[in-house]
Amino acid sequence: MKFMKLGSKPDSFQTEGNNVRYVASELATDIILIVGDVKFYLHKFPLLSRSGRLQKLVTTKEDMTDEVHISDIPAEYLEMHETMERGNLIYKIDVFLTSSIFRSWKDSIIVLQTTKFLLPLSEELKVVSDCIDCIATKACIDVSKVDWSYTYNRKKLPEENGNDPNWNGVRNRPVPKDWWVEDLCELEIGLYKRVLVNIKNIGIVSNDVIGEALKAYAYRRLPGFSKGMIQSGDKAKYQSIVNTIAWLLPADKGCVSCSFLLKLLKASILVNSGEMDKVELVRRIGQQLEEASVNDLLIRAPEEETTMFDVSTVQKIVQEFLMQDKSAEIELLEESHELQETRRPGILSEASKLMVAKLIDGYLAEISKDPNLTLSKFVDLAEMVSNISRPAHDGLYRAIDMYLKEHPGISKSEKKRICKLMDCKKLSVDACMHAVQNERLPLRVVVQVLYFEQVRAAASSGSSTPDIPKGIKDLNSGSHGSSRSATTNTEEDWDGVATAEDLKALKGELAALRLANGVGGGERNGDGKSNVDKAAINKMKGLLKSKILTKLWSGKGGQGDNSGSDSSDSLGSANPEEAKSTPSRNRRHSVS
Repeated sequence: MKFMKLGSKPDSFQTEGNNVRYVASELATDIILIVGDVKFYLHKFPLLSRSGRLQKLVTTKEDMTDEVHISDIPAEYLEMHETMERGNLIYKIDVFLTSSIFRSWKDSIIVLQTTKFLLPLSEELKVVSDCIDCIATKACIDVSKVDWSYTYNRKKLPEENGNDPNWNGVRNRPVPKDWWVEDLCELEIGLYKRVLVNIKNIGIVSNDVIGEALKAYAYRRLPGFSKGMIQSGDKAKYQSIVNTIAWLLPADKGCVSCSFLLKLLKASILVNSGEMDKVELVRRIGQQLEEASVNDLLIRAPEEETTMFDVSTVQKIVQEFLMQDKSAEIELLEESHELQETRRPGILSEASKLMVAKLIDGYLAEISKDPNLTLSKFVDLAEMVSNISRPAHDGLYRAIDMYLKEHPGISKSEKKRICKLMDCKKLSVDACMHAVQNERLPLRVVVQVLYFEQVRAAASSGSSTPDIPKGIKDLNSGSHGSSRSATTNTEEDWDGVATAEDLKALKGELAALRLANGVGGGERNGDGKSNVDKAAINKMKGLLKSKILTKLWSGKGGQGDNSGSDSSDSLGSANPEEAKSTPSRNRRHSVS
């Protein structure tokens, strides 16, 4: 019986037409079992000696015919127990399942899949639970003991893909820990959930492997998931899959990548998962946000919104990231009565903060291409990471420049507000060279870039740092003077002094300077700076004495010093009454 297929014996059933079954034998049949519309011509004695149910049906028959009607044959209905005869049908089925089906990895999965067609009987007879227990136990076995056939498509070795002509069909390398994850992807989500829960409860398989299994299932069962989308289909089915995968995620941080979590969040938004499911995903993403890429964060906005991307969700993620530090601080304060203060592992490292700040800079540059992105959304997100100290603001400058390029109609006050996010002292030489030629930047920003580049050059050369004119001080510190003074600088001074001709001339000089020294850099001198950079810095130093900057504080700056106040607005000031600026510069340049 162990190696015998059902119906393989010579005296197996033969057919006559569509609804007659009989056994070829020298003995005449003496009972007809009618199951549905099919008649079985059988022998009474072997059946009655084994089946308690057939004994009752035959002995209680009122008519004298040989026919016995059975509407259906559910499992154990025939009462073919060991009490009727030793080695009866139920015993043989149990032996067959235990010795053949449950010993085979793939057969166990196939049987579990077929049980859905026999519900609820397969549940009542514990066939489903037995299959689940068997599969979960096998998944947790030591990989050195895995000797049955399994599918492993994601990381196949060259010889296993048939690319090695010398391969003899024998695996020479260890079995991977996640060898079982591909085969379980064949299960429907309900059965898959039960198997994974059993595997997790056994407690042998690591959370990393559990995470890998969930990732494999999502990629197999959610079309378009790898691209952060869900293709059209059974929305209720996809919602169940997304919610189940999110529920099965191990609690440990890092068991799945941040990129996978963000794809899962995008999918949960598309299938309209519950709000609590999305909140939990946002929390988990925030805990490992430093791993994400800009493309991961590009979450499409709902159809009813005018913007391209869901910036609000990204703000919530950043907030969760920053809350890790705040939660740690609160915990330390609660334990302040203790002399010893320890730092929890959850406290953010400076490296993680810097990575997130750079990530948001890149994200801002990308979403700035959306013409419907409001200034407030841009500024609010940028300000969330403004307290994170980063050595360079080139990424932020690129984002600001991209926003100014795609939104040329914003007002002067809005330009000041967005430019205040950037610290001109933290721009690299290349960024400074670009900024002083940038026709989109307010003049106040160009002035700061030129001046602080001179300060940096003076510091690197060991010469004395020049005194900062009051006009520059006010631009940098954001001080406000009296707007009633007629002698102070006005907004028109800062936005109207440098004409397009001035900037074009400056741009031409800088381009000629780079051309003269060789495009792409020159020889390095003793202090490590290229001759091109040195020359560019010297050019900037000369520009501070040029007529453009002379116009800015000759007379006006001195008068502001004498009066003790200056009306030059800070980069962050905003005046809603201010008229929209008219673009006086036609050419645009973006950061390369």
